[in-house]
Amino acid sequence: MKNSEKEYYPLIKDKLGELLRAKTTNFYLEITANKKFSNKLKAEIRQDRDIIFHFLKEASPDITGFIKNNYSTDFIVVEFKKGRIKLDDIYQTRKYIDLFAAKFAFLISLEAIPEEIKRLQKVTYELLSTRHYSYPFILTQFSEKTGNFIEWYLKDPFKEDTYWK
Repeated sequence: MKNSEKEYYPLIKDKLGELLRAKTTNFYLEITANKKFSNKLKAEIRQDRDIIFHFLKEASPDITGFIKNNYSTDFIVVEFKKGRIKLDDIYQTRKYIDLFAAKFAFLISLEAIPEEIKRLQKVTYELLSTRHYSYPFILTQFSEKTGNFIEWYLKDPFKEDTYWK
């Protein structure tokens, strides 16, 4: 097992890239945990939303990216935790969803998704909901042994055509 979370970022970024490549060729991902954003990423932020960078100086997603469509740019935010997913991790990721108006959000852990979080989602539906039904907020477990995602909650977004229209 690697010592720090940041050692996992390239692996997670590459694996998500593989999955995205199977759905679209016009995407971009970068590691942003250091609160630095490339010009390529900044250029995709609409000018009326560039205020978000003021807030991202305090905290930023571990990985940020976008999918470029004919008429729009859909943002992707990724937060990674070595340990068990906690409620605060969900709200941290929700902050990034809101700041970027992200279409795709992933909260990734090396540990199984806690049953308590799944049960909480069932009684507080809005916990993992987003502004549109086709904008998934996904919890997932990444296996260091296999180098693959092995559990998706609520569902695997790469097997859902609704998200890719």
